[in-house]
Amino acid sequence: MKTDKKTILYLMEYPIDLPGGGQESTKTLCEGVKKSGEYEPIVACPALLSTSPKDYDYKVITYPSDENRELSKLRRIANFIRRIRYFKQIIGEVQPDLIHVSMSESLITYGFLRIPGLFKNIPFVYTDRGLRTGYRKHSLICIKSTMKHASRMLTTTKYNAGLWEGEIAAPVTVIPNTISGAFSEYDENGRKKARDVYKIPEGMPVIGFAGRISEEKDWGKAAKVVEEIANAGIRFKVALVMSVYEDRDAEIVKEVKEGIINIIGEDNLIYMQDLTQKEISDYYYLVDFFIMTSCFESFGKAAVEAMSRKCIVLSTAVGGLPEVIGNREDLYEMGDLSKLASRIRFLTDNPDVAGREREMFYNRYRDNYTPDKNIEGHLKVYREILGK
Repeated sequence: MKTDKKTILYLMEYPIDLPGGGQESTKTLCEGVKKSGEYEPIVACPALLSTSPKDYDYKVITYPSDENRELSKLRRIANFIRRIRYFKQIIGEVQPDLIHVSMSESLITYGFLRIPGLFKNIPFVYTDRGLRTGYRKHSLICIKSTMKHASRMLTTTKYNAGLWEGEIAAPVTVIPNTISGAFSEYDENGRKKARDVYKIPEGMPVIGFAGRISEEKDWGKAAKVVEEIANAGIRFKVALVMSVYEDRDAEIVKEVKEGIINIIGEDNLIYMQDLTQKEISDYYYLVDFFIMTSCFESFGKAAVEAMSRKCIVLSTAVGGLPEVIGNREDLYEMGDLSKLASRIRFLTDNPDVAGREREMFYNRYRDNYTPDKNIEGHLKVYREILGK
């Protein structure tokens, strides 16, 4: 399966078409690497959800996986053992020049091959999309043991890089997460068009929440945030986007929706689910204030997506989010939601200040988080490891 170009194999434990920061960033990266012409990207991931391997400009190899493995410990262990076998088979067939492990579970899986000495002549890099402080003890032991053999660790924030430096032998390089090319062009009429579709009255702000379902996103707090804003005397609508993957996710969606509707009424909730990248890029035009309720966040890709559409981003001050947001006034603590509500009230009452805030966030995206910057950062690392 070798090609004339050097090949890079990306190992993943989730389907690349599942909405989520790691998957979307890997997808955008592979598109950029392919377009650069320097290397041939190949993705190994579980069976795709709604697309086909033929839909991608680069090769996608799928393997069977239990999508509901989190329901029991036995299923997790069985799925893990199967993944080790599939990784061994795929790496043996592809014989890549470089392996790029894109997620922590995949790194631990690969470690069970690499630590005993398999594929020791193939260099590998690992992107840590989490935080060093977020791993359980046994996971941390596996990660550190595997990283003894790595050529490089990549982190998405300087904050996380600082947590790892001194604990692993491999050098650490910071390359911020990236978002889909669907966000690259800004439509000056996008906001008006989006508001017209949903018949949003002039002057009524739209509060946005979006993301996949996970414990880290702390979706149970969304209704509390909505209630605090409503108690501040602000009339608004909520635009909510959620991504469903596991069977239990549907019940969580129902709870979140009902919690918000009980506060502002069904007419004031706009709900969307499992959007494509183009659809979600249009969604952000609808939003005035995009709020992140995360209790744990390594980076916060949704925050960057919102910035690219000139949303004002308000976020909990956890993990790497302060570094991404860049403005302390737009950070809040979940234990004191009054600051968040007061900030929205102030910006709603002062449209000129809100306008400058929108431009600040947009420029922050352009200066730091565009796909081009992310792709070039990766290509530089690949060249350093493989040679020019």
